Amino acid sequence: MLLAATGGGMSGTFWVLYIVIIFAFMYFVVIRPQNKQKKQQTELMNSMEVGDSCLTTSGFYGTIIDITEDVVIVEFGSNKNCRIPMQKAAIVQIEKPSQE
Repeated sequence: MLLAATGGGMSGTFWVLYIVIIFAFMYFVVIRPQNKQKKQQTELMNSMEVGDSCLTTSGFYGTIIDITEDVVIVEFGSNKNCRIPMQKAAIVQIEKPSQE
């Protein structure tokens, strides 16, 4: 009778340890990389300036010509009439103009 009670306690400790290991694994595989990506996206949004070249989520390259709080106006191609307003979140990559 005493051995059965002691064995039950050991398996309970095992399950607690198992759950802790699973949560730690999920943190390092899912949550931490997602937070890191969100931080990089925020830094990208804050570093945008007029005149920067950008890549949109749809794969178009353009030049930023105006920035407001949530909206960016991007000029595509060499045609000055092709200006499209879009959300800041639609920009995935920024390239600063070269200082020559």
